[in-house]
Amino acid sequence: MEKNIYRRDCRSTVSAPRRRGAFGRASLCVLLVLAGALAGCGSGTGSGGGDAAPAAAAQPSPEVFRDAYVYGYPMVDNYRVMHSYFADSDNPEYKGPWNQVHNIARVYTPEDKAIQTPNSDTPYSFLGADLRREPLVISVPGVAGGRYYSLQFIDLYTHNFAYVGSRATGNGAGSYLLAGPGWDGEAPEGIRSVLRSETDLALVLYRTQLFSNDDLPEVEKIQAGFTVQPLSAFTGTAPPQALGTEFMRPLGVDAQKSSAEFFDVLAYLFQFAPVHPGEVDVRSRFEEAGISPGRPFASALDAQGREAVEAGIADAWDDFNAYKAEMVDTGKRSAADGFGTREFLGNDYMARMSSAVLGIYGNSKEEALYPAYFVDADGAPMDGSRNRYAVRFGPDGLPPVNAFWSLTMYELPASLLTANPIDRYLINSTMLADLVRDPDGGITIHVQKESPGAAREANWLPAPDGPFFMILRAYWPDGDMLDGTWKQPAAVRVEE
Repeated sequence: MEKNIYRRDCRSTVSAPRRRGAFGRASLCVLLVLAGALAGCGSGTGSGGGDAAPAAAAQPSPEVFRDAYVYGYPMVDNYRVMHSYFADSDNPEYKGPWNQVHNIARVYTPEDKAIQTPNSDTPYSFLGADLRREPLVISVPGVAGGRYYSLQFIDLYTHNFAYVGSRATGNGAGSYLLAGPGWDGEAPEGIRSVLRSETDLALVLYRTQLFSNDDLPEVEKIQAGFTVQPLSAFTGTAPPQALGTEFMRPLGVDAQKSSAEFFDVLAYLFQFAPVHPGEVDVRSRFEEAGISPGRPFASALDAQGREAVEAGIADAWDDFNAYKAEMVDTGKRSAADGFGTREFLGNDYMARMSSAVLGIYGNSKEEALYPAYFVDADGAPMDGSRNRYAVRFGPDGLPPVNAFWSLTMYELPASLLTANPIDRYLINSTMLADLVRDPDGGITIHVQKESPGAAREANWLPAPDGPFFMILRAYWPDGDMLDGTWKQPAAVRVEE
């Protein structure tokens, strides 16, 4: 487990009780309701007619800021990525304007640094959807059978609220209407279904399977068939009035881990996220603490308030670290538990934060599973500077999938792809014909920083000269993976 680097330097000044690990251990909605509203401020008159001393203004405790941080981290980090992709043309990660499809006819490399744990299996296409003005019509071409593709629809909260593609809708052509929370119209003819986002900003991630480097021209042809247009353009009617296009600048990765300005960004984002009926008490409590849609937050803090905010953020990271050590690293909770619809997640906000920190934009389990290797077979963190490892799939033990699988390497602490001498960041099922089989027909993947030798190099997954973890991706998993019948093999430390 990563040690806590967010030190609480001012706890002695805060007298409010702390409820440790609230989001990770119980229903947040119940806990927040039990916490009650913050007291108001004012003055009173004593019964003897003399003026009483003014009552001190109630100071929100670190607890509410911890809860708001856990709740809001996925939104703030999601917005940081979307802003870099669609709003900041000076950012090296910029893809292009909102409401247009942007195709990348290549797989990700260590030079791609905007999001943690990027997939390096499928060329991406990106759509940043601003749905405040009107819905969008998203059209996909027919895709040849045998090639997997998907469109993952992600709202501002990071809920996966819809899918289009091989598993969800098949490989046939079609048009879909993507609508925001304020739209109540009728879908026109030619629309297969209406996809509803509960936030005005949404992200659509397109993944198109790549079979080999020689296959890139075919992927480009498919990507060229991904189109999007406003509903008014699709129906040939007058568009609604244009909206402003200025967006608040987000915090950087490090600043959003500790800065009180985190809540300025969260308050800004609340403007795009109408209160869900199941979160009325939650959002009311945050608003009473000063986190109100579109209003400044950090500039209004006094010294004591800033201390409470910073302590609350530190508590949130303490709770995350404990959750990761107790639940994620032990396998009690996995990516299958942390990505999905609002209904599936059930307002488990620590699971949502953990998923955003460890691998934002993961698919729902029906679309893809992500068994992770955070520790080796002995429960120890993995380190390429000290050890070599082997992951062995038995003769009939490859991941059971309808599409494909891959094992990808990520260096720590960045959680990014790691540069290596052979530019190999993963081993996947499209490489099976080139992998060396064990005598019994199984496959052993050699995980280490140096080549295992010419005879084994086909099965070499290069590791960094330091800490790392791996993710096993299984796209369109079969029933044996979904129900837990299939078990991932451990990463076994290889002795000299």
